[in-house]
Amino acid sequence: MRRWARLILIVLLVLAVLLAVGPYLIPIPQLEGTLPPEQLADPDSRFVEIEGIDVHYKVMGQGQPLLVLLHGFGASLFSWREVMAPLAQIGTVLAFDRPAFGLTERPLAGEWQGTNPYAVDAQVQIALGLMDELGAERAILVGNSAGGTVAVLTSLQSPDRVQALILVSPAIHEGGGTPSWIRPLYRLPQVRRLGPLVVRSLVARLEGALPTAWHDSSKITPEVLAGYKKPLQVENWDAAFWEFLLASRPVDVRDQLDRVTMPTLVVTGDDDRWVPTEQSVRLAAELPNAELVVIPNCGHVAQEECPQQFLAAVFDFLNNLP
Repeated sequence: MRRWARLILIVLLVLAVLLAVGPYLIPIPQLEGTLPPEQLADPDSRFVEIEGIDVHYKVMGQGQPLLVLLHGFGASLFSWREVMAPLAQIGTVLAFDRPAFGLTERPLAGEWQGTNPYAVDAQVQIALGLMDELGAERAILVGNSAGGTVAVLTSLQSPDRVQALILVSPAIHEGGGTPSWIRPLYRLPQVRRLGPLVVRSLVARLEGALPTAWHDSSKITPEVLAGYKKPLQVENWDAAFWEFLLASRPVDVRDQLDRVTMPTLVVTGDDDRWVPTEQSVRLAAELPNAELVVIPNCGHVAQEECPQQFLAAVFDFLNNLP
């Protein structure tokens, strides 16, 4: 028995050493061909420092109302390309890249002071800061998927600054963020070191899952795929995305929906496989002042896959605002 106990102890010690030291022995290849965000910007790109980081955004149109567009997880302001110009015919449209996405600055751990820019509360403040940059007291927030979560949080924290909400397949009932029980594990030095490798693997899987966000995946042209992959040319994108995962937390606003009293339009596709259609239907029924539009033969990103039907729903909603 003693011999077996000693053998088990030796095995456990070896495993402990491997777990403690092993991650440091795994090589982390450097990213090649990456560039500063400014070198990847478009002619109409703008950058402004909000909450201590340079935020990439674009503006079209002029006058009121102001529509602020918030993209979803893994996307960027590129996801609004089909609808920005048409929406700009009735006012000002502002789309920006949330931290860790698009061409917004990607600070690494220790490079920021105060609020973590990757935390959801900072994203709310960035949305409000961009409104300040344009001198706007109020705006209509348009959020897709996780961007819808940020839009609702902003309306809860600063209801006086939100005129209305347009939520496109919003991730409200569909949970998001890193579970609290696993976050301490992520912060272990060994795990943090492997973070960039984990992220590269995750992004590869996201690319493979992208077609499921569309009802008709044939609409994902090489140009669309290139637009989604462009942010992967930004320096430190992998390490910054890891910081985003470390900062993310489940956001549950379901018990506060009765406080979201501004006019709200909920738009979803009838074939949404990312945030199931029935969850958007349920949300519209739970909000005090909401209407619902379900677009046939459409998936999770209605503003991309079904822009004409999306715009028709939005214009009808805006024309009936008080």
